Amino acid sequence: MKKALVQIHVAVLLWGFTGVLGRAISLDAPVLVWYRMLLTAIFIAVIIFYRRQWVPIARRDIAQLALIGCLMGLHWVAFYGAIKFANTSIALVCLSTASIFTSLLDPMVNKGKYDVKELLLGLLALTGVYFIYRFQQMFGIGIAFGVTAAILSSVFTVLNKRIASKYPTRPMVFYEMSAGWLFLTLLMPLQLVYNPHTVLLPQGMDWLWLVILSLCCTVWAQSLALSALKYISSFTATLSVNLEPVYGILLAFLFFKENKELHGGFFIGMGLICLSVLLQMLRLLKPKGASPGYIREKGAIGD
Repeated sequence: MKKALVQIHVAVLLWGFTGVLGRAISLDAPVLVWYRMLLTAIFIAVIIFYRRQWVPIARRDIAQLALIGCLMGLHWVAFYGAIKFANTSIALVCLSTASIFTSLLDPMVNKGKYDVKELLLGLLALTGVYFIYRFQQMFGIGIAFGVTAAILSSVFTVLNKRIASKYPTRPMVFYEMSAGWLFLTLLMPLQLVYNPHTVLLPQGMDWLWLVILSLCCTVWAQSLALSALKYISSFTATLSVNLEPVYGILLAFLFFKENKELHGGFFIGMGLICLSVLLQMLRLLKPKGASPGYIREKGAIGD
């Protein structure tokens, strides 16, 4: 049990590092994500063939995984765009609204009923975003990217729920990463039109940070989370995962002194968003606990 608790917290800490690495890497967001998805797909493929974990996947499901991969690529572009246009702390706080958007989108996709309490929690989270924008208007574009990343995250999380139980995680992630990488490759000319001076090759320490981002913060973190889930409760796992924005913000304060860039409105907004996420988590976990698929999805996301 102690080993499993260490594993889940190391995984969450690694996910928390994704924002810090995103700021440290000098590449523009689309190019950064292009490399991350390519390297992750390569690392996953090596693991699959080495461990003989390859399984056939139906064509219809491959199409759905490809769609999820494209959405995931756009999500990462928006997330790292938020970091580039604002900072890591704002990007992570905005991203933490994803669980609220998921609770709002899930009934729409799966033809369920809306819960008034969830709508109120969503309003509370959006109020938090408003406070951040109201007092940090210099980061307005970054905040918009952060909220977009949260919405995209909620969309592919809902789609992932439909397919997560059918196949092992790693083959699914391979198809998602490969499809997302191909999709971004097709869109790359738009980036070059928007910014003809875009740097396409990693500079200086970028290669090291990209490898750490792909291998440690995505592949290794996913493996740790899945291993831990065999021995700890879903409640403990989900509670730990919700610490990711906290770890990420503390790391951003430590490495980039971002606390000096933020005003009181940010902390008010962060408090409202965290409160909404905490209340939603307690509502979902108190009766039955979270689905183990939550970590499977989170492992595939690796913000």
